[in-house]
Amino acid sequence: MSTKLPTEADILRPIQNTSKKYFILFGAAALALGIFLVGWMYQLSEGMIVTGLSDWGSSGGSPWGVYIGAFIWWVGIAHGGIILSAAVRLLGMDRYMPVARLAELLTIGGLSAAGFYIIVHMGRPDRMVTSVLGHYHITVNNSPLVWDVTVITAYFVLTATYLSLTIRYDITRLRDELPDRFEPFYKFMTIGYTEKEDEVIERMVWWIALAIIIMAPLLLHGGVIPWLFSLIPTMPAWAGAIQGPQFLTIALTSAISGVIILSYAFRWAYDWDHIITDDVFRGLTLWLGFFSLLFIWLQLHQVIDGSFLATASKTHATEAKVSNPFYLIPIATVTGVLAYIFAQAIRPSLFSKKRAIAISFLVLGSTLVEKTFFVVEGLLHPEFSMYEAVPGVYVPSLIEFSSILGTVGLVTLMFLVVAKVIPVVELHAVEHMQEGHGPGHESTRESATKPEVSHD
Repeated sequence: MSTKLPTEADILRPIQNTSKKYFILFGAAALALGIFLVGWMYQLSEGMIVTGLSDWGSSGGSPWGVYIGAFIWWVGIAHGGIILSAAVRLLGMDRYMPVARLAELLTIGGLSAAGFYIIVHMGRPDRMVTSVLGHYHITVNNSPLVWDVTVITAYFVLTATYLSLTIRYDITRLRDELPDRFEPFYKFMTIGYTEKEDEVIERMVWWIALAIIIMAPLLLHGGVIPWLFSLIPTMPAWAGAIQGPQFLTIALTSAISGVIILSYAFRWAYDWDHIITDDVFRGLTLWLGFFSLLFIWLQLHQVIDGSFLATASKTHATEAKVSNPFYLIPIATVTGVLAYIFAQAIRPSLFSKKRAIAISFLVLGSTLVEKTFFVVEGLLHPEFSMYEAVPGVYVPSLIEFSSILGTVGLVTLMFLVVAKVIPVVELHAVEHMQEGHGPGHESTRESATKPEVSHD
């Protein structure tokens, strides 16, 4: 591990230095987003018929597919990211301070991508105004769509507030080194700032982190979104109280994988070996293993519950699931990742950052396939079918596949732009490491119920 201490110049490097690799990545991300936007324009022109989606009835198929599966995936990444950041602040997990803001920004990006999917899947963007906003006071009581919009909006505002409070400190102290072209933004973000507010902001952020930890299992990816599936008894593949914790574990595995990839990318690009250390990657990999274990364990519960003395419809849905490669391959992949992490814990020499990146990509791909399969398979095996003679078939279209690359490009562009405006590593993290605590130090709280004010 490097003994070099981080400096303010280190975290300013992404803002001040722009390489050819930056422009290449920016161009690739913009191209990916552009390809999807072209496909979306074609979809708007010709209608949803150009996708692999279709209504139930004589046409067979499934009305939900990649769009909804990827929506759940992005929401999970977003919620898991902010939970990780909140845990760092709330529990004093100082080892992960250098990646806390990356997790917060991942939440903003994930929620933006998820919100975009809602608009895309509605078929006509104007329905967001005519069907949702215009009749919100009526539809909020009984519309799953409006519940999704409400939850995403609430969490976006909460996360944006959380992030805005923490960057005031950084902008004020680093202002002389920040680019003048963003002066209006910096002035807006630091309106009324005084050093006296630091203690108040620290307490506010602590309480917001506490609210996030409480809300996660109740209203967010452990609550509202899985409730929209688990409370539908006519869909035996969805129904059941286990969907809440299952969604939450998938969210956390996806988010930790995303943070590992982001952390490695910034470390590699800006020589941050002494900021985002190997110890951070080891810790994140172990947490990935823990939540992967919960993910597999809850999947096993669902399979057993659907196989042993279950109703005929649930048994049928379970048999269809466990015989499908689009379910077996993701589960086998996550199980293999779990085995590697377990072996690494026993024999630390097996750890490497490249392996951590590889398994993170495998987990992200597996959770995306599993969520899409969950949505489609649940719709294809309802309790009662009016169209038994028509087999259900769903094949994603190129437009739907391009949406995944497009939203990844969208989130990548967001990181590339934000990294040129504000530090993606908090100044507090640098100050903490400079004071000699080290990135692997775990601070303790005097009280589990009171926030401890600290500027380290």
